[in-house]
Amino acid sequence: MDHSTTALLTDRYELTMVRGALASGTAARRAVFEVFARHLPAGRRYGVVAGIGRFLDALEAYRFDDPALEFLISHGIVDEPTASWLSSYRFSGDIWGYGEGDLYFPGSPILVVEAGFADAVILETLALSTLNHDTAIASAASRMVHAAAGRPIIEMGSRRTHEMAGVAAARAAYLAGFTSTSNLEAGRTYGVPTAGTSAHAFTLLHDGERNAFRAQLDALGKETTLLVDTYDVARAVAVAVELAGPGLGAVRLDSGDLAETAHEVRAQLDGLGAEKTRIIVTGDLDEYAIAGLASAPVDGYGVGTSLVTGSGAPTAALVYKLVARAESEDGPLRPVAKRSVGKPSRGGRKWGVRHLGEDGKAIAEVVSTSEPDPGPHDRSLLTPLVRDGEIIGREPVAAARARHERAMAELPPRAFQLSRGDPAVPTDFR
Repeated sequence: MDHSTTALLTDRYELTMVRGALASGTAARRAVFEVFARHLPAGRRYGVVAGIGRFLDALEAYRFDDPALEFLISHGIVDEPTASWLSSYRFSGDIWGYGEGDLYFPGSPILVVEAGFADAVILETLALSTLNHDTAIASAASRMVHAAAGRPIIEMGSRRTHEMAGVAAARAAYLAGFTSTSNLEAGRTYGVPTAGTSAHAFTLLHDGERNAFRAQLDALGKETTLLVDTYDVARAVAVAVELAGPGLGAVRLDSGDLAETAHEVRAQLDGLGAEKTRIIVTGDLDEYAIAGLASAPVDGYGVGTSLVTGSGAPTAALVYKLVARAESEDGPLRPVAKRSVGKPSRGGRKWGVRHLGEDGKAIAEVVSTSEPDPGPHDRSLLTPLVRDGEIIGREPVAAARARHERAMAELPPRAFQLSRGDPAVPTDFR
């Protein structure tokens, strides 16, 4: 796969629409597209915006080079006039978006794209594939972080998903509050802290746990984490402390009744003088399992499969819809909307404001078709990302992580219930 351009990360029908609009003379008509979700995944009280930074990176590389154009022409996907237009394509419009790490609710205009119709419509798949994936992961990760109640969580799902999805998932999980990732590419590309020690294979390689533990301690020092459930947990813990001493960093449990075993291991460690040795648990954890371990003597979690699959909601169900267009390239915008049964849209370019009470807690997500005048306790949600084709909204992942923490502090208590229920903040359309 050619990674030098992102132009072919595109559904064919977008180029079909560009070709048709060029032929009809409507390609340059000013248009506004919006990304939003009609609903949250079942049982979720809020969603977390993620993928904005990755989308901006992909937009910068969105160029139809010669190999891409040759493929499109040779397969009859575009004609010569369309190929000529694509050859010089550079997005030249404006984009606004919710900040990464912020929260969203049904109808929130997460991304607003204003440009000529062809300029904007061609970005649909690029925007949705990035935002749907990352938003789903971040939303699940946020619930897990809250369930962990301050205990650290390591993201370790790379082996359970596509190789590049693993990198994106690590980034999304980190901005939602995970402390580290097992994925080294996420560490190199996005600066996410990395962590990892050994698997059962390392123990099985050696002649017994004693030799395996000694080898790991010699290589990594006594602060390492030893995996103690390959054979017999109690015997492994005893050997681990014997070899490392009471300064052993941590032991990891990956199977069985984690809560019961954690209590037994904690008592054993304390009895051996290893009161400061931490207990890390892994093994098909999700937010519900983490919440169920709240009273167990667990010091940290490792989450893989559930995280990279969005904990049952692998997509955020975001859509990219035309909400306004002009009669000409420079004419005034007028609202347009679908009336499809079950899939209606609301016409008009939107703005989003989070209406807060005097206590700083969110009361409503106000989505309006006129530019808002926020009150003293309100917060405008859309920020400029691209102006006249120039990317101006890049920020480090750390900024998104900090934003998420602030946004979570605005939620009312009902937002954190893991039971099914309505969105914690209602959407007020104006």
